Amino acid sequence: MSPIIAARGLHRWYGHGDDAYHAVRGVDLEVQQGEVFALLGTNGAGKTSTLDLLEGLTAPDEGTVEVFGMDPLRDRRRVRPEVGIMLQSGGLPAELTVAETLEMWRGTCSHPTTADDVLAKVHLTDRADVRVGALSGGEQRRVDLACALLGRPRLLFLDEPTTGLDPENRRATWRLLSELKESGVTMVLTTHYLDEAEALADHIAIMHAGRIHRTGTLREMVSDHPATIAFDHPGITLPQLSAARIDAGSRVEISTHHLQDHLLELLSWAQANHLHLTGLTARAASLESVFLDVADHDATDDALDAPIGALT
Repeated sequence: MSPIIAARGLHRWYGHGDDAYHAVRGVDLEVQQGEVFALLGTNGAGKTSTLDLLEGLTAPDEGTVEVFGMDPLRDRRRVRPEVGIMLQSGGLPAELTVAETLEMWRGTCSHPTTADDVLAKVHLTDRADVRVGALSGGEQRRVDLACALLGRPRLLFLDEPTTGLDPENRRATWRLLSELKESGVTMVLTTHYLDEAEALADHIAIMHAGRIHRTGTLREMVSDHPATIAFDHPGITLPQLSAARIDAGSRVEISTHHLQDHLLELLSWAQANHLHLTGLTARAASLESVFLDVADHDATDDALDAPIGALT
């Protein structure tokens, strides 16, 4: 089956000459039918610029994008009716009510659902007659999501969809997105909440300095990352744990790919020495550890992220 999105060798510059900023640097990615694809990265990593190219909002300076097998910019009239976009900042008219905003937006859709339907999905039915400018930031984000859903999209782009939402409404949005996925909607998601990516995403890509450094399922992403055991130093010589890295200060941190074996060995050693290991924690590898490793991995990437003129 052909991917819903296929991008090859994407590049995007801002500006010209020595002051040009190279925001996207040779990105390749594929998004399959019915999956949630999470694009993660630090601020300035190039996520939103990459989304702009995938959404057909601008053309790549180099490389190609196909959405449903078509160019999302050149074939916009055929692609756009199948796509819903929730931008990082919606910029909806503050003086219109929520219901008026949705009716206005509904007029731009080829095969829309009703305003009442999307209001119920984003839990804003009781706010229909409130002006958008009087809503909280989290409520405005839910209006942005409602607008993205009005056209009953087959493909949904979500740029930081739960920013500003309280924990209850974040979880409600996750449930809604899970229901959309079950109905066959394909989604591309950017988020700073790593637990959101862990909960929702089938595939994850981590960007840094305009490049994708890691990609795969959550299990694949963490498979080669060590677990961590930590505890307060007990004041005696520590055991030797084969194939583990031990950083011993006042707080001991052990990095290991054999968490169960090394934890059992450590606890047996503590028992034999009549020790109570205070502050003991054991953590399996996580998306957070992979993300931080990518963000901190190579200082030269930060230099490459500077304007070209700054490198001379």
